[in-house]
Amino acid sequence: MATAEVYNPIKARTVRELSVRGVNYAVNEWGDSGAPLIVYLHGWGDTGSTLQFVVDAFKSDWYVIAPDWRGFGRSTIDCTSYWFPDYLADLNGLLAFYSPQEPARLVGHSMGANVAGLFAGAMPERISAMVNIEGFGLADSNPDDAPRRYREWIEAQDLAFSEYASYESLGTRIKKRNRHMSAAAASFVAREWAREGADGVVRLRADSRHKLPNPVLYRRAEAEACWRAITAKTLLVTGAESRLAEQVANAPGLEWPDAKRIDIEKAGHMLHFEAPAALAEVIEGFLLQTL
Repeated sequence: MATAEVYNPIKARTVRELSVRGVNYAVNEWGDSGAPLIVYLHGWGDTGSTLQFVVDAFKSDWYVIAPDWRGFGRSTIDCTSYWFPDYLADLNGLLAFYSPQEPARLVGHSMGANVAGLFAGAMPERISAMVNIEGFGLADSNPDDAPRRYREWIEAQDLAFSEYASYESLGTRIKKRNRHMSAAAASFVAREWAREGADGVVRLRADSRHKLPNPVLYRRAEAEACWRAITAKTLLVTGAESRLAEQVANAPGLEWPDAKRIDIEKAGHMLHFEAPAALAEVIEGFLLQTL
């Protein structure tokens, strides 16, 4: 992959530094603050800045904000572990700053969509519309696994993320995992996900403690209770080549009230990488109806 082959953004992005609940948040922003607000929540290991491809494809004027979650990208916090409910409380703090009076429009991907679904059920008055991109919960856990899980957490050691010899080698890996993605887009993502150290080694902008086992088992019934409490207009989006597409179509327990669903062709889990223009069209088509 040629060094110069890097995606050139169309729409300018700025980064705001914001203190939220002890986190030094980096919030990516596009557009004029007077335009309708879209709050984007990225997935595990990603950054808010990689929504760039989708933002560039939007045809209407939006004020898009996309925080880097705590311990990912350019957001930092001094902590020993990451507790999932903190994401919900962080989102509440972010909305208090960006949309203190009006219910917000959320777009979430993967982990970010799971945060959005729980938050929209817990705080339904704060969300007017939600686009859930591949964030439909996990398989239910077995209570008998609790002793083993607690032991794994107690005994766990830090698990380092992979390191790379160059941005090009990281970009090549990203492109390989997302076959419909352009090489230039993969190079852009590599530079957003990582930074080059003084020793020339490229390391991910992610706290390795995100990889520690979670001692608290996932209880799907609790997530479904939150989904049933959602009052926001909701759109479920899957990549036609994602393993979740069939799972969602055949999941009787996927209880999303007032939800529509759409598949996007030639895309797997990372739709914003592989089909940004199609995803932008779907998001806009849905959210414009909520203005």
